[in-house]
Amino acid sequence: VTPNVTSYSAAISACEKGRQWKKALELLSSMEGCGVKPSAISFSAAISACEKCGQWKKAVELFNSMEDSGIKPNIISYNGAISTCGKDGEWEKALELLFSMKGGVKPNVISYNAA
Repeated sequence: VTPNVTSYSAAISACEKGRQWKKALELLSSMEGCGVKPSAISFSAAISACEKCGQWKKAVELFNSMEDSGIKPNIISYNGAISTCGKDGEWEKALELLFSMKGGVKPNVISYNAA
């Protein structure tokens, strides 16, 4: 079986559930080397893995790298990055992310609660 974006994203999500944020980041970075382009779902799962383990700086780095990778952040990506900042006491960064939503992405109840 050849890995694809769906299988990678599922594996990254499993890492999130197992609180294995480093492994999630390894999988995300290995995707392109295997000829698989990450999606917003792949990034969101990795951001969530960082969130679960209190790695807000890594989550924000990942979020910021999405556009560099040609991936448009979606509401799940934004909410994950906002949530990890909020949980780790980085409320100013959480608000910055909340107010920087663009590309047709509008805050929802989760966005406001996370900030």
